[in-house]
Amino acid sequence: MERVDKTVNKAVNQAVSDLGGYIRAQRGNAQISLRELAKSAGVSNPYLSQIERGLRKPSAEILQQIAKALRISAEALYVQAGILEQREGGPVVDAILADPDLGERQKQVLLDIYASFRREHDGATGVPDRTETPEAAEE
Repeated sequence: MERVDKTVNKAVNQAVSDLGGYIRAQRGNAQISLRELAKSAGVSNPYLSQIERGLRKPSAEILQQIAKALRISAEALYVQAGILEQREGGPVVDAILADPDLGERQKQVLLDIYASFRREHDGATGVPDRTETPEAAEE
């Protein structure tokens, strides 16, 4: 039992470390300082620094504040933190989610439209919709 606990703890620590690195990279891409991000996100400088170094695991609420301050998708941070499973996508979905100039609602609308185009295209080419059962695709 202790061995399982050590494995789980190691996985959690690795996810937290990866999350911190991801936040640091996004901050670098946005060209803002740790202090500026901390102020915008409403967290202290030391706390944000500990998150980036993988020493702290922030709550979903804190992740949302950080995402908003970085102008990135909260979903991206939730996936990095292991709160959400990464959805299937591809380059188009990744680009939409990564666009800092789009709000969360705009991103969701674009993803919905893209999914409907994909379903339409898959239907026109005879490729069954991924959400259909094999029996429904044969009809």
